[in-house]
Amino acid sequence: MLLFLGGHLRRRSGVTLTCWALLSSGLVMLLSPRPVDARPPDSGQSSKVLVLGQSLPLSGPSAQLGQEYRRGALAWFEAVNRAGGIHGRKIKLISLDDKYEPSQTLINTRQLLRRRDLLALFGYVGTPTTKVALPLLEAAEVPLVAPLTGASLLRRPDLRMVFNMRSSYRREIAAIVDELVRDAHHRIAIVYQDDAFGQDGLDGALAALSSHGLQPVVVTTVKRNSAQVGKALGDLMAVNPNGIVLVSAYVSSAALSTALRAEGSSAQIMNVSFVGTQALHKAMPVGETNGIGVAQVVPFPWNRWIPVVADYQRCLRLRDPATGFGFTSFEGYLAARMITEALERTGKNPTRQSLVEALESIRDLDLGGFQLQMGPNDHNASEFVELTFLGSQSWEP
Repeated sequence: MLLFLGGHLRRRSGVTLTCWALLSSGLVMLLSPRPVDARPPDSGQSSKVLVLGQSLPLSGPSAQLGQEYRRGALAWFEAVNRAGGIHGRKIKLISLDDKYEPSQTLINTRQLLRRRDLLALFGYVGTPTTKVALPLLEAAEVPLVAPLTGASLLRRPDLRMVFNMRSSYRREIAAIVDELVRDAHHRIAIVYQDDAFGQDGLDGALAALSSHGLQPVVVTTVKRNSAQVGKALGDLMAVNPNGIVLVSAYVSSAALSTALRAEGSSAQIMNVSFVGTQALHKAMPVGETNGIGVAQVVPFPWNRWIPVVADYQRCLRLRDPATGFGFTSFEGYLAARMITEALERTGKNPTRQSLVEALESIRDLDLGGFQLQMGPNDHNASEFVELTFLGSQSWEP
């Protein structure tokens, strides 16, 4: 599905528990306060709180991704806590800054895993950062729920502790390449971030092009957290592609896209969702984003015809009326909805294993226009992908 930002979609679906209902109705049963039993002594979990830990960029060049994802998650968690928590227990999210650097993620993860009260890890941001944490969390048998990455390395069947909410980069890139080919863009270049995230995107792009009998006209790289894109710009201008698949966070993507336009390139630039749509828009000069494409893994966050979008907007307004909406914060909100659904299913005395079983029991769950589906052999909850295109003006409704 194609979507021009600022447009509207209409969908009908069932409505699940909403922020509005949590805050306005005394009849909500799922999240009402209940007597709390003591935790089993070997669990380390406080009888008063459910502790979740995350490592994500809260400062540095990629900070906006982590800040927005966390903001959306906290909007839901705080709504749940105001309504009494899960079986009477409040959710506590411990967020550690890693600046989108794997070495710091490793330090943060070790610190979190040393906590006796840690129930699960939640909402890590980025492929190279999450990758280094995988051996630790699998060895400790601590679930990681809804990392913000679509990388294939987190979708291996041997990873029993990883639960993905978002669709994969492979699906995003397949949709991107299909659209480029439909629009007669056959001279397609690939630009990828020089790390695990970029490598996964490169593999997906090569496979997608191959399915159309195509080869990239050039493959080049950019560095993580860097606006130094001179080499990539030179490689692209030397072959003059008419389509570009760009697999990078917003820092490099914005710098390269701006430079390409300055050099007169009219190539259709397409980004994967991790770029951060708002962050990309803000990082580029006014008017220069016109026509740039971004794949999305959640519905349009301004379309109040979708029940879960309307609830997301209410929750964010209650938390901070001055802040706006966006794809990244909406993804954080949906991720928080997914883990609270699982926590509710674990009952009064959750353990890490019971949380794993609860996550695997989520089948045909409709949050109100966004469906989740998992099982013991399928830890990937959503396949949702649609393409959006930025306008030259402020596009937020």
